[in-house]
Amino acid sequence: MKTNTGRFFEDYSIGQVIDHACPRTLGSGERALYHALYPSRHALYSSDLFAQSCGLKLSPIDDLIVFHIVFGKSVPDVSINAVANLGYAETRWLAAVYPGDTLRSRSTVIGLKQNSSGKTGVIWVKTEGFNQENTMVISFIRWVMVRKKGPMDVSFKTTVPKLKNVLSASELSIPESLTFDSYNKVLSGSSYFLNDYQIGEIIDHADGVTVTESEHVMATRLWQNTAKVHFDTTARSDGRRLIYGGHVISMARALSFNGLANMQIIAAINGGSHANPCFAGDTIYAWSEVLDTAQTRISSIGAIRLRLVATKGAVGLLRDENNKYYDDVFLDLDYWAFVPI
Repeated sequence: MKTNTGRFFEDYSIGQVIDHACPRTLGSGERALYHALYPSRHALYSSDLFAQSCGLKLSPIDDLIVFHIVFGKSVPDVSINAVANLGYAETRWLAAVYPGDTLRSRSTVIGLKQNSSGKTGVIWVKTEGFNQENTMVISFIRWVMVRKKGPMDVSFKTTVPKLKNVLSASELSIPESLTFDSYNKVLSGSSYFLNDYQIGEIIDHADGVTVTESEHVMATRLWQNTAKVHFDTTARSDGRRLIYGGHVISMARALSFNGLANMQIIAAINGGSHANPCFAGDTIYAWSEVLDTAQTRISSIGAIRLRLVATKGAVGLLRDENNKYYDDVFLDLDYWAFVPI
């Protein structure tokens, strides 16, 4: 058989290293499409002149474009037979990516666990993205529920990796030459800097976007993500196409501009959960909670830790009295961003 039907749970082993096919050269076209799909307006990713005023050589490729591309490369080998992508941890952006850079990705299996149903299992992988100079630009851990070929294997040894709950501010990688010494708050669209935010503050991003079939399918294809549940209505018992979780992340991040316009760069994702499935016709709203703030080694650059919640429900509602996510919640994302001081 020359076609690839994808791996199942039994095809993975601890320590297995998978180099993913189809490296991708990124250009201004990816940015234009990204900004067409999402209401993204952060100045650093919109203007070469603004980026240069912040010490960069030109406007870099949006951080979530880099995430989606590297993630998408891993799908045919990791999650093409996935039931659901469950979460993320220890995600770090390590170097800026610019138009003309070529990205490739590699994953290492770090955890395996059968589910009690015997029909599925969970795999944990650490995925790394590299540019054409073999510089690592991003690294993340994710866990995925995938289908099994056969019933429960009672002799199987479970391995669940121990993951950090939170990356410290000292672990964040600041892009080379980045500075906010000459930051223009008029052009950025906001006068709020690090010290204007208080721990525990909740910000309603006010705007909402209704997801359409055409946009989420175009977006998922743009990232070359081939997971069947996003395209094939027969891949799920309910006959619906599941919205790619990264589409929800990008939508919520773009909506967060209203209130967090100066959070220019996502530095790390501490953890993330796709709490409930999202489908075409759902309207995504977003709110954020300030979890922590820190000074970085660059005097003009602060780090802010935020909870970003995508929901179709009310602001501030996340979990019930049993600590279960409310049905309206799509995404619970804990991340660090760089912001001027």
